[in-house]
Amino acid sequence: MGIKQELERFAGQVGFTLAYLDETTSTNDVARDPRYDAGAVVIAERQSRGRGQCGNSWSSSAGANLTFSVVLCPGFLEAAQQFYLSKAVSLAVCDTVESFDVRPQVKWPNDIYIDGRKVAGILIENDLAGNFLSRSVVGIGINVNQTEFDPALPNPTSLAVAAGRKLDRAEVFRLFYEKMSFRYGQLQQQRYAAMDTDYAARLYRLGETHSFVDGRTKVRFEGTICGVLPTGELEVRHRDGQMHRYLFKEIEYTITGIG
Repeated sequence: MGIKQELERFAGQVGFTLAYLDETTSTNDVARDPRYDAGAVVIAERQSRGRGQCGNSWSSSAGANLTFSVVLCPGFLEAAQQFYLSKAVSLAVCDTVESFDVRPQVKWPNDIYIDGRKVAGILIENDLAGNFLSRSVVGIGINVNQTEFDPALPNPTSLAVAAGRKLDRAEVFRLFYEKMSFRYGQLQQQRYAAMDTDYAARLYRLGETHSFVDGRTKVRFEGTICGVLPTGELEVRHRDGQMHRYLFKEIEYTITGIG
């Protein structure tokens, strides 16, 4: 049985809508169609215009990895707390990776790393209704079985590389869907303290001093990541002891090779 048939059977058992495509521009583009309701998944073997955060591209070998979007309707979540949705998704991906005896980390705000290398990326596009989220399209790319990468990419890896064996992509997806259901439940129950603890335990370079670049001034500096605020801002203490807060694109990690 192929992965399409396996996932169609899984969707039927769990009770969610699944669209499995050979190729599309971007699964997030397709999933924005209102016919896809809460829990629906759009998965594609190849994306011609896969997107990352803020217009970055996502490159993936067809038939080797998982590129998909999940539709959520978190009408209970205030817009000011939307970073908790990002935390829930990041933790679900980490939980999935950990199922294969591999230790993942969250590189703020939207990448999952293994040993300093990127194994997964996340792109969340939210719609608002007043002060609350109404509909969210969660795009995820996980490198599963790819072992050769574009040399232009600075630090890619895959689950297969990290685990030392080829993996069943359908199993990886099923695990993710189960882990995401658990983390989404935490979000619904407002178990923010538990999510904060789990997220901090996986935060890449937390408490370590590294070189960064200010995304606004392009000035290089040394700092220590101290945490992430509920609003999603990264807290970094500079060498002079001053604490600074950064939104995405306001700070750049200096990562070359294995970071």
